[in-house]
Amino acid sequence: MDAQSLTYIFVALSFGLYIGIAIWSRAGSTNEFYVAGGGVHPIANGMATAADWMSAASFISMAGIIAFLGYDGAVYLMGWTGGYVILALLLAPYLRKFGQFTVPDFIGTRYYSTTARVIAVICLILISFTYVAGQMRGVGIVFSQFLNIPIFWGVIVGMAIVFMYAVLGGMKGITYTQVAQYCVLIFAYLVPAIFISMLITGIPIPQIGLGAEVADGSGLSVLDKLDQTLTELGFAAYTQGGKSTIDVFAITMALMIGTAGLPHVIVRFFTVPKVSDARKSAGYALIFIALLYTTAPAVGAFARLNFVETIHNTQYSDVAGWFKSWENIGLIGWEDKNEDGRIQYHPGAPFEGKPTFGPERRADGSRDVLNPPTASDNEVYVDRDIMVLANPEIAALPDWVIALVAAGSLAAALSTAAGLLLVISTSVSHDLMKKTFAKGLTDRQELFYARLAAVTAIGIAGYLGIDPPGFVAQVVAFAFGLAAASLFPAILLGIFDKRMNREGAIVGMLAGLIFTLTYIAYFKFVSPETNTAENWLFGISPEGIGTVGAVINFALALVISRCTAPAPHHVTALVDNIRIPKGVGEPQNH
Repeated sequence: MDAQSLTYIFVALSFGLYIGIAIWSRAGSTNEFYVAGGGVHPIANGMATAADWMSAASFISMAGIIAFLGYDGAVYLMGWTGGYVILALLLAPYLRKFGQFTVPDFIGTRYYSTTARVIAVICLILISFTYVAGQMRGVGIVFSQFLNIPIFWGVIVGMAIVFMYAVLGGMKGITYTQVAQYCVLIFAYLVPAIFISMLITGIPIPQIGLGAEVADGSGLSVLDKLDQTLTELGFAAYTQGGKSTIDVFAITMALMIGTAGLPHVIVRFFTVPKVSDARKSAGYALIFIALLYTTAPAVGAFARLNFVETIHNTQYSDVAGWFKSWENIGLIGWEDKNEDGRIQYHPGAPFEGKPTFGPERRADGSRDVLNPPTASDNEVYVDRDIMVLANPEIAALPDWVIALVAAGSLAAALSTAAGLLLVISTSVSHDLMKKTFAKGLTDRQELFYARLAAVTAIGIAGYLGIDPPGFVAQVVAFAFGLAAASLFPAILLGIFDKRMNREGAIVGMLAGLIFTLTYIAYFKFVSPETNTAENWLFGISPEGIGTVGAVINFALALVISRCTAPAPHHVTALVDNIRIPKGVGEPQNH
């Protein structure tokens, strides 16, 4: 049986499982729709959180980014992993003890302000739609490549699946579906990594294989071999960093506090029965996430080494079918500049309109003034996002592994898309409708509006996936920067600073949001030709500017809260109740 037939079978079986779970766990109340009834076991919630956390960006893009950035790609590992630790330690248990359904609910109640609630909803919707557009596009690309159907129909099928378990099941359906999706995606990620580690080093554990010798008799380690191979072709050494220290710090911090402020992950901690269970599920989720995140550096290094050795100086007529299949959908390109019929892979743009990730242009698009661009003899364009998906084909692994990776990538994209769409729908129905503009809604009416909002959100997300605006490829900085600069400071100060009031929170969120939005929009969309290190504020790229936005938010919030009336007593009592366990400070009986 060929790879395409196996892919159809694997994807159909996984989709059937997801739909079956959705029907079994259909939500019958707003409590089940929003937080799965608050009765999810910590281990199941840990798996669901991991699936929610590890989107198509983690499954498909992260190893691809590391493959082409090398050392500089470590900022994504440090930022996303560190962000989860901040979330688990500083936010999740306290938000769970607060006991409401959504992040805007916490901000609106903590800051006793409808305005603060509405600003939080706006931030949340901007962040969530930015994310979900990329997830749906990823679904379309996977369908197009592996199932040989147009991207349009791939997105439509993805929308239908998400509709089944998000609209019918709500958080209850999503939670148990995400448990299944985690099992699919982690198996799909680890199996090819183990295969390829065995092929390259003879060691079945990828994390160990990354530091081991290549099994070719050269005596070189994987990283030494990769450094040597790339430098011979004119690329920067894989283990050599190119970013400034301040930019590495800013990007890492923006990713950390941005991910810690992502609402679709925070809401997962409302689904467990007790505060202690929130801590346990956070710990389990960290273990489940670490399985993929500690494997990604090895996957990235193996993929880049395999890619170079497979295509460079190879006769085009002799390359395997994988190259030509990805070429057909525009994610790999070849131009025979010297007309010798051989593929030449070097730094530089192969042809007009394609970006390059060699030493003369950084991954963020800025020029390296020490290495000005020259006429390039590179003939290959490769999109970083194909590295995980094409890795099994490049390494000539069995067809069933290729099919498994397709099912896993769809599981990663759909699990996060569902979580984001639910956050959008609950924010509209619960925070905008019931808590702001239609306070007399019954439970049944609120559930109707939640499902209606979910359907609308799925439709918009599908449109963005089918016909994405030009910025979809650049939205990582956009989403994380907004979350870092707007929601995270308001949540953290709301928990740990009793003096923080609504005036400080509102001004801080608006200032952080506007500054970050303006900076990213200017360099990414308005004047991309000026997107160079010498033009950046403090040398910080748009990917890291959310850190500065967060500092502005914190500073203004703290100053203004000290210059205006303190928060009411019932709010400070609420903060004490969130932070201090019952019975602390009371005399003990002996």
